[in-house]
Amino acid sequence: MKESDHQHIINELQSLIDDTQATLSRFEQEGMDKEMSDDYNKLLDILDNAVKQQREHTSEMLSN
Repeated sequence: MKESDHQHIINELQSLIDDTQATLSRFEQEGMDKEMSDDYNKLLDILDNAVKQQREHTSEMLSN
């Protein structure tokens, strides 16, 4: 994979991370993190997965 491909994926993942963090904040502000804990935990899983993937792509890009 080319550096530009990794960078594109990193940027897309950053958008996902930003959107997910904003949604998590809204959940917390409205108290939905307690009322809809399953959905809140799914959002946390999405965030965790996106951060891990972004880290992997960054590492691969830097090692080339």
